[in-house]
Amino acid sequence: MNIILGISAYFHDSAAAILIDGKIVAAVQEERFNREKNTAVFPENAIRYCLEAAGISLHEVTAIVFFEKPFLKFERILETYYRNVPKGLFSFLRAMPQWAEKKLMLRREIRRELKRIDPTYKKQKPLLFSTHHLSHAASAFYPSPFSEAAILTIDAVGEWATASIGKGQGSRIELLKEMVFPNSLGLLYSSFTYFLGFKVNEGEYKLMGLAPYGLPHAEETKRFIRIIKKDLVEIFADGSIRINRKYFRFESGLRMVPDKKWATLFGINKRAPKAEITQTHCNLAMAIQQVSEEIILKMARTAKTLTQSQYLCLAGGVALNCVANGKLQDRGLFRQIWIQPASGDAGGALGAALAYFYAQHPEAKDTSGTSDTINQAFLGPAITPDEVDAFLKNNSLQPLRFSTVQQRDQYVIREVLAGKVIGWIQGRMEFGPRALGARSIIANASLPDMQQKLNLSIKFREDFRPFAPVMLREEAEKYYGVSQAGSYMQFVHQLLPEYRFELPSGYDGLPIREKLNTPRSKFQAVTHVDFSSRLQIVEEENHPFYSLLQEMRRQSGDGILVNTSFNTAGEPIVCTLHDAYHCFIHTNMDILVVGNYAFTKCRVNKIV
Repeated sequence: MNIILGISAYFHDSAAAILIDGKIVAAVQEERFNREKNTAVFPENAIRYCLEAAGISLHEVTAIVFFEKPFLKFERILETYYRNVPKGLFSFLRAMPQWAEKKLMLRREIRRELKRIDPTYKKQKPLLFSTHHLSHAASAFYPSPFSEAAILTIDAVGEWATASIGKGQGSRIELLKEMVFPNSLGLLYSSFTYFLGFKVNEGEYKLMGLAPYGLPHAEETKRFIRIIKKDLVEIFADGSIRINRKYFRFESGLRMVPDKKWATLFGINKRAPKAEITQTHCNLAMAIQQVSEEIILKMARTAKTLTQSQYLCLAGGVALNCVANGKLQDRGLFRQIWIQPASGDAGGALGAALAYFYAQHPEAKDTSGTSDTINQAFLGPAITPDEVDAFLKNNSLQPLRFSTVQQRDQYVIREVLAGKVIGWIQGRMEFGPRALGARSIIANASLPDMQQKLNLSIKFREDFRPFAPVMLREEAEKYYGVSQAGSYMQFVHQLLPEYRFELPSGYDGLPIREKLNTPRSKFQAVTHVDFSSRLQIVEEENHPFYSLLQEMRRQSGDGILVNTSFNTAGEPIVCTLHDAYHCFIHTNMDILVVGNYAFTKCRVNKIV
């Protein structure tokens, strides 16, 4: 048996993944266990879970692969500091102890951590290092349904590369072109995340959700786009960019940008994290979103030219920009696009393991299938019946119990149609940042006040944030004109005009919250202010949502639900039954469904 353990750690989104003879057995982020969102610590708990899922001990692993090369990364950091002397001294002094203690001697550090997991671990086991963007590329291509494809990876920065174009063919990946630090679309986008008052490496999806509130035809939005392209970044025909380094601080400082220079440039101050969001902030968000889409499209065209492929695989943190993904899909450059559901650094753990396996087994990739091999992204731990029984006994709980899935689904949909919000846990949890049906919160997409209820009394987050629908394929075709697969919630598409409500005159000039509350469609909770939705399309009968959506269609006429991650703001998605129950009790969620059990507020006790 060939068993490979992949690891990502020490930067953000630590994770582990394990393969047996090339088959993906398990993958999970460390944050799900230690409850620290986007944690960078060594993924001890994630590794323990992967070993348990594989039914092995650590000493049985054939090889261990880290997702990037620390010495190359250190080289880039040293050269960057040297190039910016004397600026950045404080940042340099702050970073160096971490490198000296752990990151520079990473092989020794990893072995020390592994020894804590399993004292029988032998350091003679191969401990190898992939490159950052090869890990991303491998995570995208090898699990994809394609025998050959163009591969585009875009993120902030790995060792030196910030984006790469490659070609996957059979079991071989060739990286053809790359863009290098400090020229980075990911860092450019994160700079606006910072300036608009959101947290870098976490708030980019907030920036993406804010952008549709911008006014595309407003002179202010157009002016912002001109400023970005004239003063901040030069965009070339192939999608590569050159940033104007005098307007950025991520090379040498602890901030992304010089606040005063940006304030002078754009005519607005940096937004404080909890300050009011104005139309100007929305217009600036739209401006950088549109510029980013232009760059991504140019990169994709270059990938098409270099590879002549009909298929595209995407990975890297920027691949989570589902608005850009939807527009790329609509352009029809490629017959089909497959995006790694754990596109960020967490997915690098899986990619590192896959890259090593296929390097050792060049004839191993099965190219006969029509679906991907990532098990619908359900690669994390499940809550077992024994765990449920123990939890009920220890806490003297008496939930409802259903003898069949059909009975459970009928009950859940009746409650959803009555306006109830349901915590939904089924099977193994998702790998990646999106809840896909294993650890979800679901609700009725047709209730006008549901978006506000979910944001303010359950998720405890900004009220402007949109929600995504999960639906059957027939609904995707009917309401959005979309027939391509989209089970990982990675593409945004527009509601067809015939299903939109007419907007009142002066809609563009309304305050943000009035605009948010203006009726837009009969699926108000999942129709964003620009009539867009981030679609999750379910068609596999073994999917946790499939029978539930069929029941929703039977009772309501449409197989569509709100699907959002089972967590509150700033928290990772719930993992254990205790996590889920705690979230259920401390929010205005109405019902918690775990397998065929249903907990209601009138039948449960509080557990701290």
